[in-house]
Amino acid sequence: MDQITAILDRLLALHPLQIDLSLDRMHRLLAALGNPERAMPPAIHVAGTNGKGSVTATMRAILEADGKRCHVYTSPHLVRFNERIRLGSTGEFVDDPRLIAALDRCERANDGNPITFFEITTAAALLLFAEEPADVLLLEVGLGGRLDATNVIDAPLVSVITSISHDHEKFLGNTLTEIAGEKAAIIKPGCPSVSAEQVDEVSRVIDRAAARAKSQLGRFGQEFTALADNGRMVFQDDEGLIDLPLPHLPGAHQIGNAGLAIAALKAAGLLPTPEVIARGLREVRWPGRLQLLRQGPLFEKCPAGAEVWVDGGHNPGAALTIAAYMGELEEKSPRPLYMISAMLTTKDPIGFFRAFEGLVRHVGTVPINSTNAARDPFELADFARTAGLEATPFDSLDLALADIRACAARDGEPPRILICGSLYLVGDVLAANGTLPR
Repeated sequence: MDQITAILDRLLALHPLQIDLSLDRMHRLLAALGNPERAMPPAIHVAGTNGKGSVTATMRAILEADGKRCHVYTSPHLVRFNERIRLGSTGEFVDDPRLIAALDRCERANDGNPITFFEITTAAALLLFAEEPADVLLLEVGLGGRLDATNVIDAPLVSVITSISHDHEKFLGNTLTEIAGEKAAIIKPGCPSVSAEQVDEVSRVIDRAAARAKSQLGRFGQEFTALADNGRMVFQDDEGLIDLPLPHLPGAHQIGNAGLAIAALKAAGLLPTPEVIARGLREVRWPGRLQLLRQGPLFEKCPAGAEVWVDGGHNPGAALTIAAYMGELEEKSPRPLYMISAMLTTKDPIGFFRAFEGLVRHVGTVPINSTNAARDPFELADFARTAGLEATPFDSLDLALADIRACAARDGEPPRILICGSLYLVGDVLAANGTLPR
């Protein structure tokens, strides 16, 4: 066990017996640390159900193309905890010595008091962001917004609300109105805000939150929009059009994410020239989201000529996006589509799998090695069948791939393989394939 893993395990032991979302523990620890949140660079705060990571990655790519140094906080990680904290001083994930020092300071300042894992590790990130130089902090919410550990900043440059759908109902509420209320609470008095295109009931909640806070709200499809046009992307608002290349991230949904990122930077007063924006869109990367594997030990276990995609989307909204992209690929280049899936017990498997009905030939359900909170493959296969898909449980990813190899040999046709349903699964895949996030 390495030193970081040992520290993180100790911090997990401080977790309250029951999660009660609250900012009290966070404020107590930050006060003991000298309130580092007050010394951080100006922040862009990002909440939502789907698209947070892509929007954040796009903003970072554009800002870095403009020479800005960006601190970035995202969660969860795929393979190593360090991925959650990117320092603008280096442009890279935090290294082990700095991470260990920050975690140690937070552990000592907390003095054994109950605190959630996300709260104390977020405090460590804020400590690093306060003490390392950068121009901008891109701060992604972990869960919800109102009582999330990141919601300790008083005046963000802009609050960004990505697409909202059902997820984490246990903590955020069972209706979209309740969930939207939690996420819209990152909108702060007098600070601008932008929102992705939302269903009507969500839009109403965001509109009210912005009005209460006297926040100037930019809404996708109203104050601004983005669309594909002849192999290019067009961003449009009241000030005119910007002609841009398509974002490097695959999928039609990334045009909307890129549009939201551009609108957010403009609201923050940080939007560079169209030439710089274009350079950023060409450079943006976001591992584990419609990521195409091209080589590696795990890739070599796939049938010859196979096309292998991995995506960490894990809720019905994400499934619709992934399925739409797989449908686009099928129209352009037909192949039999096989899915390998694993999911956590807290997710909605039937809602997820339904998006792929009529598209996926077969689902192989597998365990997840990196967490004890995954559904049993046999149970998950039953859910897939309930959603109208053919499914078989396997004891390992290798066995699921062996089954696809056998099907491909029988059919004589190289398949398209989609590995999805959990960021934990994607992390296991990238680790086994030797293609770790950089």
